[in-house]
Amino acid sequence: MPRALAGFGPLGPRGPEDGPPALVLPGFLADDRTTMELRRGLARGGWRTYPWELGTNKGARADTLEQLERRLDAVHDLRKVLLVGWSLGGLFARELARTHPDKVRAVVTLGSPFSGDVRTNTNVRGLYEWVAGHKVEEPPFPRITDKPPVPTLAIWSRRDGIVAPAAARGTPEETDRSVEIDASHMAFAVSRPVLERVVDEIARFLKDFEKA
Repeated sequence: MPRALAGFGPLGPRGPEDGPPALVLPGFLADDRTTMELRRGLARGGWRTYPWELGTNKGARADTLEQLERRLDAVHDLRKVLLVGWSLGGLFARELARTHPDKVRAVVTLGSPFSGDVRTNTNVRGLYEWVAGHKVEEPPFPRITDKPPVPTLAIWSRRDGIVAPAAARGTPEETDRSVEIDASHMAFAVSRPVLERVVDEIARFLKDFEKA
C-alpha cells in the first residue's frame, strides 16, 4: 500500500474478533491515523488491535497515565493486553505496564528512547519541549528506567535517525530482549516489510518467554 494511503480506513479495532488484544500507542506528534499500518500489520498477525483514541500525542501530560489506564480497562477483556508503543508511545507503554502489570501481557517498544540521558537520546528535544511545555528531564510524572514487571521487548535500529540506537536498545537491566531491525524511525509505523519483521519478532519473543 502506498505510504500516502496508509492512514486511510476505519480507526476502530482490527483483526480477528477472538484474537489476543493489543493496544497501540503512537509516537510524538503522531495519532491513530499514523499508526494505522502498524495496527494492520499486527492484525494480519492475528492480533485484535486497538487505537489509543487520545488524539495527537503532544507529549507527556499530568493526566496521560490516567487516560491510558481508562483505555487499557476498555480493551482488557479478562485476557492481558499487549502494549505496542512507537517512539514516545513506548515510554508511555512502559509506565502503564509498571502501574498495571496484572492487565498487561507484555510491552513492545519500537524506536523508543527509554534509556540513557533524556537530554541527548533524541534529536527532537527542542521541538518536544516547545510542544509539551516542559523540559524533557522534568516530565509531569516520574521517569523510571528499570524494566517494567512484565515481559519487555525493545526493537531498535542503528539507522533510526531520530532516536539514538543505545537509547532504544536499552540495557539488560531495562528490558528482557532487544532486537535490531534495519529501519528508519518512521518505517516502524508505516513500512509493511518492517512491520512483518516486527510481528514475527513479537511472536518469537512471546513464545520463548511464555514457554520458559
